Parts: sequence; structure tokens; C-alpha cells
Amino acid sequence: MSGRKFLAVACAALFVLTAAAPASAQKKKQKQQEQPTTGNIVGRVKVAPGSTPGGVAVTVRRGDEEVARHETNQKGEFEFEGLAPGTYGLTLRKVGLEVGRMEGVEVRAGRTVSLKDRLYLPVDDGAIAHIRGSVFDAGGHSVGGAKVELSRVEADGSVKKLDDRVSNSTGSFAFRLSPEHGRYRLTAKADGAEAVSEEVNVDGAAIYRVALSFRPRK
Repeated sequence: MSGRKFLAVACAALFVLTAAAPASAQKKKQKQQEQPTTGNIVGRVKVAPGSTPGGVAVTVRRGDEEVARHETNQKGEFEFEGLAPGTYGLTLRKVGLEVGRMEGVEVRAGRTVSLKDRLYLPVDDGAIAHIRGSVFDAGGHSVGGAKVELSRVEADGSVKKLDDRVSNSTGSFAFRLSPEHGRYRLTAKADGAEAVSEEVNVDGAAIYRVALSFRPRK
């Protein structure tokens, strides 16, 4: 190979190397830039029977500073995205339920923290609705041992069972509910009698009374 040709080949190789170096550096830089820098928190809130898990206000805090706030959907689910890595606290609030708090939630870049089985809000005894009632037979006598079912009547007319009780020796029973507005149906069942139902409209923290009287069998 002549000196002139060798010089040309060497120059070409040097050009390829110098051109490849910036391209490689650029790819490496792009790869570094694509690395996730934030994390997420997802969860599901469970509530006491008679309450609905939707509409719970969930606040994410970093120290005393509020970072973000969302409300749970009808299933009690929530999600926070794009949180900077660090340690957070959560506060959960809904009228009629106790305030819930969770501290020490560690968020890491590129990771999602799941709290789906760790959040439960019981009824706040100081701000609840009480449904109290009694079960009677056709003659007006108290009926003990009757099964009383509590159901919520949804806006579309469908009925969802929430809880049940057995009337005591004096025929009495009681349920505790969130004070949010709602229509409820109570159904009493006992051997030898046809089931009987009554509806109660709850609208605030108060005591709501109902009498369930079995009718004579035809």
C-alpha cells in the first residue's frame, strides 16, 4: 500500500472514531435522561359497614407541607403519580368516619407503593347516624331472635345488603351508619312469618327509629 493510500485510510478511520464517540456519548446521555425520577402511591380505602368508600379525601404530606390531594372513587381507590423520592405521610378524611393517618411511606424513583390492604376507616362515634328499632308480631308483641337485614337503596333503585342483626329478647336492634344522605331498607325475617320491610331516609347524625311488624299469614 502506498503512503498516500495509507494516509487516506488512516484519516478515514480516525474520522469514523471521532464521529462515533459523540454519538455513543449522546446515546449514553439519552439513556441516563430516560431513567425515571419520580414514584407513585396507589391504595384502596376500606370503611365500616354502612358507609361508602367513595369520596374519601386523601392528602399526601411531606412533613407539614401538603403535596397533593385526591378523592377515592366508588371502590375506594386512589392514585398519586409523579411524586419526588422521599418519605411521605397520608391523611384520610370523610364525614362520619374517623380521620385516618399513615406515616413513613417511602417513595422511590421508578417504583409504585401499594397500600391496598392497609387503610381502614371506622365509624366516628361522635358523628354517626343510629338506626334503632324493634320487631313485633301481628299481635303487637316483641319478637326476639328475628333476623334484621340492613340494605342501601341506590339511586338506580338497586339494593345492596350492608349488614344484619338478630333482635334481642325485647325485639330491639340497632345499626350505626355514616351520616351522609342515603335511603336504607330494613327487612325482618322470622320463622312462621312473612318478611316485612321498612325504609328510612338518613340525612345527618341523628337517631332514626323504626318499627317492623309482622303481618298475619293469609
